[in-house]
Amino acid sequence: MTQGSLRCVVDASVAIKLFVVDPLSDKVDALFAHLTADPECRFYVPDLFYIECTNILWKYVRQSPYSAAKAEIDLARLYALSLQRTSTADLMTDALKIGLTYGISAYDACYVALSQRLTVPMVTADKKLVRKLTTSPQLVYDLEDFTIPEVP
Repeated sequence: MTQGSLRCVVDASVAIKLFVVDPLSDKVDALFAHLTADPECRFYVPDLFYIECTNILWKYVRQSPYSAAKAEIDLARLYALSLQRTSTADLMTDALKIGLTYGISAYDACYVALSQRLTVPMVTADKKLVRKLTTSPQLVYDLEDFTIPEVP
């Protein structure tokens, strides 16, 4: 892996902005441009990431003019991204400890545990989660404050 290649854990709150209009969608597009431009770039996710994204899109279909057909297309596009997946079964013990220590859900703690295990930063759009993890030794960045490097 080259020195400048981006490596991080991304959560569903970040990735979903590839598909729904959001003030940070352009930033997420720039972040995910690394996946196609740099073959050494690695974005890591626990496998629960996919069902979390599915649930977010389900909510959009139920609460807005976002169609079920578009949701299905976007889920296929999401699954096609070159994300490095880790089983939650491999993370659950650490996730429990992290969740209890910082008062966060086991779902969120899975992302933190993965970030910790790989010693890479985590990027989230969940400001409440970032606040709860301010005393954590793990690097957890708010998407809004995360500096996206130039694509190599």
